[in-house]
Amino acid sequence: MKRLLSIEFQKIWKNKASRILVLAYFILLSSIALISSIKFTIFGNEIRIADQGIFNFPYIWHFNTFIAALFKIFLAVVIVSMMANEYTYGTLKQNLIDGLNKKEFIVSKFLVVGTFALASTFFVFVLSLILGYSFSSYNELSIVFSDLEYLLAFFIKLFAFFSFCLFLGIVVKRSAFALGFLALWFVAEQIIFWMVKFVILGGNDKSKNFADAMIKYFPMESMWNLSREPFSRFNAVKSLEKAMGGSKIVKDYSIHFSEISIVVVWTGIFIIASYFILKKRDL
Repeated sequence: MKRLLSIEFQKIWKNKASRILVLAYFILLSSIALISSIKFTIFGNEIRIADQGIFNFPYIWHFNTFIAALFKIFLAVVIVSMMANEYTYGTLKQNLIDGLNKKEFIVSKFLVVGTFALASTFFVFVLSLILGYSFSSYNELSIVFSDLEYLLAFFIKLFAFFSFCLFLGIVVKRSAFALGFLALWFVAEQIIFWMVKFVILGGNDKSKNFADAMIKYFPMESMWNLSREPFSRFNAVKSLEKAMGGSKIVKDYSIHFSEISIVVVWTGIFIIASYFILKKRDL
C-alpha cells in the first residue's frame, strides 16, 4: 500500500499544475477562517458573521463541512488529470510492463482518492476545532464533539465524488472531456427530474412526490443530499424571518444512514466499474 501511494503521489507532485491545484485547495479550505471577519449592515444594524453562531459548537461541524465541500472541484481536476495523464504519457502501460498488474493500478488510484478525502476531513476537523474554540459560546466537551457525523458525511461525499471523477477519467481518457461529462451528468440528472415531475407524470402531487423520491437515488444528487444547507440555521436568518413575520422554517438537517448507504453503493459501483473497464480495455 505504501509503495503504491508513493508511486502515485510522485506522479502528482512532479506535475506542476496538479501541485498548484492541491495547494490551492488546502489554502481555500483555510480561507473559511476569513469568514469570521465579514461584516454587513441590515436595517441599519451592523452584523458580524462570526457573532451569528456559525462557529458555535456543534453547529460548526455542519457549516464548515458544507462550505469545504464546495471546493472539491479543485481536487476533482487533479484526479481526472491524474488518470488522463496515464494515457497521454503512456505511464499506465509502463507501470504494467514494470510489474504492476491492473488490480494494483486501480487500487493505487483509489488509495489516492481515499487519501485526499481523509486528508481533507482531518484538515477541516482541525480547522473547525481552532475556529470553534476561538469563537464558540459553548466549549463543553460533550457539546464540542457532538454532531461529528457531519465529518463522516463529508468524508463519504468526497470519496464518492472523487471516485466518480476517477471513473470518468478512466472512461473518457481526456481530462477536459471528463470534466465536461461531469457537468453534463449533473445537468442530465436535473432534466430527468423535472421531466418526470412535470411532463411525463403530469405534474400532480403524486408525480411530484415520485420525482422527489427518485432523484435521491441519482449519484450526484445523493452526494449533495448527504448534508443540507446550513444557512437557514443562522441566528441572523431566524431573526430576519421573525421580523418579517414569516413562518418558522422546519427543516431536517440531520445525517441519515439511508442516504449514506445510497452514496456508498454508488461508490462501490464506480470502483468495480473502473476495474472492469480497465481490465477489459486493450492498452
